[in-house]
Amino acid sequence: MLVLNKVNAYIGLLLAVIGYTICPLIKVPFQGNWNLYHTDSRLFFISLALLAILALCFFVRQLSAFRKVSIVFFIWNIIMAAAVYFKSNNYFNSKFFDKILAKTINYQWGWIVILVAAILLLTCVRKGVAIKD
Repeated sequence: MLVLNKVNAYIGLLLAVIGYTICPLIKVPFQGNWNLYHTDSRLFFISLALLAILALCFFVRQLSAFRKVSIVFFIWNIIMAAAVYFKSNNYFNSKFFDKILAKTINYQWGWIVILVAAILLLTCVRKGVAIKD
């Protein structure tokens, strides 16, 4: 039987929404902080779709589906971070300009919020025996 820690799930879902929509992910010179929508809109919409499926599985109480989608969500966040890193290091397809651009772009604290949310969602479902009162 799967047991769900609801507090961790609520906090993880809230942190994921905040991390994707509000938190700055990269700082671009002369343009300021960018969140995921400004960085790549396709990654943003795919991430929000995964988060919506995860929330649907949580509210419908399909714990096995929630567990599987949370694993996919965690892997997706790692792939997304790698995609943003490689896109910022190969933006102009010129070694000289890409090297200069990669030195000027700074990654912000929003990645930590997204990673904490993914870890909370990954660890909130476990196998165990439910205690009935």
